[in-house]
Amino acid sequence: MSVEERLQDVKARIEKAERLSKRPVGSVTLVAVSKTFDADDIRPVIAAGQRVFGENRVQESQGKWPELKAETPGIELHLIGPLQSNKAADAVALFDVIETVDREKIARALADEMRRQGRAPKLYVQVNTGLEPQKAGIEPKETTAFVEFCRKELQLSIEGLMCIPPAEENPGPHFALLAKLARECGVAKLSMGMSGDFETAVEFGATSVRVGSAIFGSR
Repeated sequence: MSVEERLQDVKARIEKAERLSKRPVGSVTLVAVSKTFDADDIRPVIAAGQRVFGENRVQESQGKWPELKAETPGIELHLIGPLQSNKAADAVALFDVIETVDREKIARALADEMRRQGRAPKLYVQVNTGLEPQKAGIEPKETTAFVEFCRKELQLSIEGLMCIPPAEENPGPHFALLAKLARECGVAKLSMGMSGDFETAVEFGATSVRVGSAIFGSR
């Protein structure tokens, strides 16, 4: 299959999952994860109509996305990888959505940069639902208080929550936990589900799914 055919296949699978879950068709946003792929790999996906993309690294994104965004209006770029505070300025300047706010230092750096630059990327809090020591994200039990801190202390508008379940576990309970935390926090958006489990994520209420290899192929 070509990259365009793979993109259409993923979109069809999302639509089928929406229907099976009795959710409105089009209620789930596809974030095409283009990390490690260069601009020439990404252009055919843009040409096929995709406008929402995800990247893991700020520096890598700076090498390709300013040009791609200039070529095609309406691109929405998500940061879905861990963010270091010294990259906060670059992240605020380039990304439209930052999904990996997970500690006070990052939240403060983003708040400062958003005021300084006059830009307001949408923000998600990353939750480490599996309590994995090697993985970024705030602990589930601390999520509600952290969202409140971001809102009240820093005047940040937190739009959603994001998670990456442990690779070897059933993702369903993790997606259910994130949906429960979102209700407790009063946030509307849920970024969850990747190439291997995005249909399950749709079933559990994902508003966006992050799909890379099923579209672009193996890295």
